[in-house]
Amino acid sequence: FTFQDGRHCHPSCPSRFIKGFCAMACFAQPTAKFSTLRDMTTTRKAVLGVMGVLGGGAAGMVYALNESVKASELELHCTTFPWPHNGYFSSFDHASIRRGYEVYKNVCAACHSLKYVAFRNLIGVSHTEAEAKEEAESVQITDGPNEEGHMFQRPGKLSDYFPNPYPNDEAARAANNGALPPDFSYITAARHGGENYIFSLLTGYCDPPAGVQLREGLYYNPYFPGGAIAMAQALYNEVMEYSDGTPATASQMAKDVSTFLRWASEPEHDQRKKMALKALMIFPLLIAISYYIKRHKWIVIKSRKFAFKPSSK
Repeated sequence: FTFQDGRHCHPSCPSRFIKGFCAMACFAQPTAKFSTLRDMTTTRKAVLGVMGVLGGGAAGMVYALNESVKASELELHCTTFPWPHNGYFSSFDHASIRRGYEVYKNVCAACHSLKYVAFRNLIGVSHTEAEAKEEAESVQITDGPNEEGHMFQRPGKLSDYFPNPYPNDEAARAANNGALPPDFSYITAARHGGENYIFSLLTGYCDPPAGVQLREGLYYNPYFPGGAIAMAQALYNEVMEYSDGTPATASQMAKDVSTFLRWASEPEHDQRKKMALKALMIFPLLIAISYYIKRHKWIVIKSRKFAFKPSSK
């Protein structure tokens, strides 16, 4: 047998398998080629370079335009506070949630709705079932129509959601000088900073700095984008009394209602962390079992040996 490079295979090769391999090698011609950067033409390199420069410039321009439309110089970024529920396995302060509900009920509910939270959600979190039922029955819910086709008022039930203080958005704007009070169900998830922003906003009212003019009906708050906010300061010291006797300072009420609104936007918070803790406890065992099964199933296949036994003539 003769290879393409001129080498010869001796006919007295001791094995037919080697002779057969030599014969196969004689007809094998390498055809695969690997493309490298040095094989690229100069024109292609230049085109790719220009495309990269243009792409980077476009991304930079988009970022610059996005930053330019932000009123960052008119907005004071809120501080990150050490909330009790910020830890990886920390739960809500449920006493604070109960006090926050009292703040919402006595101060915030006059303007802001909580239409995605039902009275039954309070059970086991801040109230017992009897207390939650009593809270539901303390409000009047519009229901109907009745047999005569009219809407009617009835006491609330545990399945009812928190009522809206206004019949519609137009009525809400008319009662607030054109400003629409936002719904509080997901307010902490919808605002940058979450509960930090809510607490800073509620406690950040102050006089406008020199040169800043506010039209009638607006108030100055540096944490609100633009500084001018239509909501007047709502929390003052001793504006209400807590049922548990906690001193109702403005900062305490802001902290409690911020915690309550964080819970309202994420009621599964504690349960999610409990499930994460259980998962971290069971994952090492599952990984060990999976590794053992993998080794048990594949050890036979991975340790196989192949031997060529030519058929005898």
